[in-house]
Amino acid sequence: MRDRQSAYWFDSIREVEDGFRPRPGLGGDIDVDVAIVGAGLTGLWTAYYLHERDPALRIALLEKEVAGFGASGRNGGWCSALFPKSGRALEARYGFDAAVAQRRAMVDTVDEVGRVAEAEDIDCDFVRGGTVTFARSRVQLGSARDEFAESERYGADQVSLLGTETVRSRFGVPDAVAATFSPACARVHPAKLVRGLARVVERRGATIYEGTEVLSWDRGTVSAVSGDVARTVRAGTVVNATEGYGSAIAQVGRRILPIYSLMIATEPLSDETWERIGIEHGQTFADFRHLIIYGQRTADNRIAFGGRGAFYHLNSAISPDYENDSRVSEHLRHALVDLFPAAAGARITHHWGGPLGIPRDWHASVGIDRERREAWAGGYVGDGLSTTNLAGRTLADLLTGASTDLTRLPWVGHRSPRWEPEPLRFAGANAGLVGMQFADTEERLTGRPSVIARLLGPLTGH
Repeated sequence: MRDRQSAYWFDSIREVEDGFRPRPGLGGDIDVDVAIVGAGLTGLWTAYYLHERDPALRIALLEKEVAGFGASGRNGGWCSALFPKSGRALEARYGFDAAVAQRRAMVDTVDEVGRVAEAEDIDCDFVRGGTVTFARSRVQLGSARDEFAESERYGADQVSLLGTETVRSRFGVPDAVAATFSPACARVHPAKLVRGLARVVERRGATIYEGTEVLSWDRGTVSAVSGDVARTVRAGTVVNATEGYGSAIAQVGRRILPIYSLMIATEPLSDETWERIGIEHGQTFADFRHLIIYGQRTADNRIAFGGRGAFYHLNSAISPDYENDSRVSEHLRHALVDLFPAAAGARITHHWGGPLGIPRDWHASVGIDRERREAWAGGYVGDGLSTTNLAGRTLADLLTGASTDLTRLPWVGHRSPRWEPEPLRFAGANAGLVGMQFADTEERLTGRPSVIARLLGPLTGH
């Protein structure tokens, strides 16, 4: 594994993981029932639930790096009921009942992750403390009211709308005029979750081949390279669980756009500082700006804080060089202190990042093509820590031929259009990013909802 000392999640478990010594790669050609490309959360949850459905299945996970290397081990640690498409967008496309079913499935998924973590003794700091999202202007107050109304219409959980006096008495956000509180979110240490799940999957009988790069697949035949030697895997079905990294594989290509999200972590903060900030253990937090930010209070009392701001790279390029961006790190530090002035003196100890998978219509999907012997899940747009679990359960049902409430959810079988070829893809993706920055500025200056944000909605998923 490449050195990830700047990533807090990996750094905090490095000794326990013995330096992330890789598992053996694929040593020869093999025949399996299911070949899963990618040993992140999508692939691991799929293997976990497949084994529950049929313990006799031969399951192989093929991973270029090590299990949990990608977004699964580097994300913000929100196990939430968030889904990339809003309830109203789902209702407009699939109908009211489908939108309600998707929302309820996401809420149930939060509890399911916690149930499995407890049952399998995966110590991942799981605490279901909910999410506080601050409205810091009258425009953002409108967004908070919209979230509350959406919960009233579709939610299996009940979002609360907190007024100015309540918010300012509880939290150290001096300019907050309101906030929403959603109980359907848990704080998680993502690297502990994904690495622990990998060990559970192995104990159940699946095999994880690390250092094994998949080049392509077609109708059940996977072409891979391990130790510079070409290998072939023959499978009943191939599962694409590559998320943002799939853009480098021909079978995925322009179906996914890798966009970097970056994070910082502070040193552990004192109890006095946390009392002034007001965020409790298990809680995650954000605000209603357009250029997304997200954070959590870690189990060891740090703030892990992330957000958008990194540019898309031409031809969907992915590189370790893009995982640290001093401009974005400084933006995040400033945004954190602006949100919580009590954190102004905190030292930043870690900087890291990685690519998210963004489909053209910002619509996550899961499905199976039996003729091509291929299944897929992904396009989580940053909301994947919990959605991967729902995907794994759904894929297990689809692969074993079961017809269930999960296989009838509206995201099943959805196919997003492809992104435009370059340089249109480069221009559009970065126009959306810059536009969201200007949209926040526009709202601060005008006190009205952003015209820029509305015009760029097709590029930004809104």
